[in-house]
Amino acid sequence: MIHNFLDFKNMSYQKILIIGPSWIGDLVMVQSVFQVLKTQDPTVLIDVVAPPWCAPLLARMPEVQDILTLPIGHGHLDLKSRWAMGKMLRNRQYSQAILFPRSLKSVLIPYFSRIPRRTGWLGEMRWGLLNDIRPRIVGKMVEEFVALGLPPKALLPTPVPLPRLIADRERANILLKNFGIEQSKPILALCPGAAFGPAKQWPVTHFATVAREASRNGWQVWLFGSPQDITTSKQIQELASDNVYDFVGKMPLLDSIDLLALANAVVTNDSGLMHVAAALDRFVIAVFGSSDPNRTPPLHPNAIIVRRNDLPCSPCLRRTCRLRTTECLDGLSPEFVLNAIFDREDPCPKK
Repeated sequence: MIHNFLDFKNMSYQKILIIGPSWIGDLVMVQSVFQVLKTQDPTVLIDVVAPPWCAPLLARMPEVQDILTLPIGHGHLDLKSRWAMGKMLRNRQYSQAILFPRSLKSVLIPYFSRIPRRTGWLGEMRWGLLNDIRPRIVGKMVEEFVALGLPPKALLPTPVPLPRLIADRERANILLKNFGIEQSKPILALCPGAAFGPAKQWPVTHFATVAREASRNGWQVWLFGSPQDITTSKQIQELASDNVYDFVGKMPLLDSIDLLALANAVVTNDSGLMHVAAALDRFVIAVFGSSDPNRTPPLHPNAIIVRRNDLPCSPCLRRTCRLRTTECLDGLSPEFVLNAIFDREDPCPKK
């Protein structure tokens, strides 16, 4: 039986289940939705379902009441587990579910939970499973997310609230002590990874040049990333200097958040950590290659975007360069980033 209740006017919005995205950066942007929901109703309770690699991020979002880790591997249907989780959540009596993934499987838990209002974009084969289908807007992804959390046809708030994560300074001090690091110099954080693909990754040699020059100018350099970035971070460390501290793959996401919050500046690809750094109110210098800074910029008023504006193929939105050159990244000199760090001149190349 399909549960479709299309009269939402008299429903309570006191308890909402969020089906979060599977990318760290996207989940950071979804926090703007949580803020909007709390503005609409300060008493609303927000629970979030997220995959294990993203779920710890929610611990740094004060709007979230409960974190529900999805016990299913990425891309797996596992209908039995989704049925069990949906059945378990029925007694929580959610009034609404908001779904940010567009997949069929993402709507199953809210449907099995018998949540009366299930809000999302149409996506793949979701007719009947969703009963509050919204059109997608053109613009920044964060605006698209926020629109999904608003009542139908409501106008976006001006301005859209920016994500803000809460770091644990006490935990950061413990980590510094454990690593034997004194916070005696300004800190430059480098985030050289990008899970989406190589067309988002600034060359290792460029990151190494920035690390070397920053070290010469009296900065500490810290490297952050996932275990997939270990080879990259080791190459940067070898090419740079002994003053580079490599945290890549050595700590969970929560610890990385707490240490990243100490950085004076963050140089990053368009990645999940770019959004984390911006939400920690850090000075972010974001290098863009194949992706579109108009779509997924770092959400901070003082962030600087460094990209090539003179290439007709950019942004191509591809994981790998179809021309096999990655000129949009290789051709971005480290000088542009160094100028941004040391505030010497406008770092962005012009047309």
